[in-house]
Amino acid sequence: MPLPVNVLVIGAGNRGQIYSFFAKDFPERMKVVGVADSSQVARHNFQMKYSIEDCNVFDDWRRAAAQEKFADAVIIATPDRLHKEPAVAFAEKGYHILLEKPMAVTIDDCKEIVAASKKHNVILSVCHVLRYSPVVLKVKVGFYHFAHSFVRGNWRNEKESTFSLMAKSCHDIDIINSLVGKRCIKVSSFGSLSHFTEENKPQGAASRCLNCSVEQTCPYSAKKFYLEGVKNGNKGWPISTICEGADVDIESVTKALRKGPYGRCVYECDNDVVTHQVVNMEFEGGVTAAFTMVAFTEKLCTRKITIYGTKGELSSEGQHPVKVFDFLTETEKEYPLDYSMLQQTQLRGHGGADYFLMDSFIQAIAENNPSMIKTGPEETLASHLLVFDAECARRENRIVYCDQIE
Repeated sequence: MPLPVNVLVIGAGNRGQIYSFFAKDFPERMKVVGVADSSQVARHNFQMKYSIEDCNVFDDWRRAAAQEKFADAVIIATPDRLHKEPAVAFAEKGYHILLEKPMAVTIDDCKEIVAASKKHNVILSVCHVLRYSPVVLKVKVGFYHFAHSFVRGNWRNEKESTFSLMAKSCHDIDIINSLVGKRCIKVSSFGSLSHFTEENKPQGAASRCLNCSVEQTCPYSAKKFYLEGVKNGNKGWPISTICEGADVDIESVTKALRKGPYGRCVYECDNDVVTHQVVNMEFEGGVTAAFTMVAFTEKLCTRKITIYGTKGELSSEGQHPVKVFDFLTETEKEYPLDYSMLQQTQLRGHGGADYFLMDSFIQAIAENNPSMIKTGPEETLASHLLVFDAECARRENRIVYCDQIE
């Protein structure tokens, strides 16, 4: 396939914008030729930024899917519950697909997406970006982030999105599943919604942070998160997500906090997703793994991985070097990670994994080489099914034997 790879973007929000940066950084490899989004402001900004023709700008993805195929690939970055329909529709049109995680929020929808991609012989890459990070490749969640996304934001409520383990941590279950490389036999899980509830609301607190008398003593103050951030020159995530296409400045942020969902008291939101969860897994051959998701951490989206083997122990944290302790010699060795490519790109999120994901996806399409995709349909389906099993175990307070849930 000749370069650049032409891409249609469905969903011009935060993740759609981030993946599209690849076209700005590497125009010889990727070109954004179309966009679909319900927001007129988002569509206009995308059109101006990427010089998209009027005929390829849509207020509904269905209008784009109804056209003759005009791009090589589609980036689907719609809300979680709106993944299945566009994924199946564009697979039927022959588009290769980059699909934001999770693949979908029901088992049947996940299976339907996989079946469609296989039937129409298109490349499907699900955005488990952590699989592409230098840390994970070498080996084989922060407090305000949770308040932003899972208490006030788009992933706060299961009916509007999905459960926490799928929305936030399908990344992590996918990594564990990949590293073990064997079938998970059974799983248990425990967790609940705590702290961000009305009974924990401080005495005298208001419904919105802008006019709250105790705001200064609250670690989850929206004024601290957003207003102080923009005053200090931060116009990126998470502040950029609350302004709905407007310029990020004091005025637009203040307006968003006064009227929008992100200005609400965290103890008076319609959130119902769990704030902490543990998942215990047993794999074939007796290998066991444990995962902990918690909202209350100092560091933002920093994963800690420890692997205990019979001859040594391996550990990593964030973007730091991977450490291996040898039990025989009682010595520790560090393995540095190469982040030099990130100097050439804006795609530095998730420790640079956003860049490596897009790099692999675009190269896979250009070379018609699906083997470059680390999170293809079948493997992604397997890890998603494990997430569904874990959530079933938590809700029903029992051990779930895998492959038994329909």
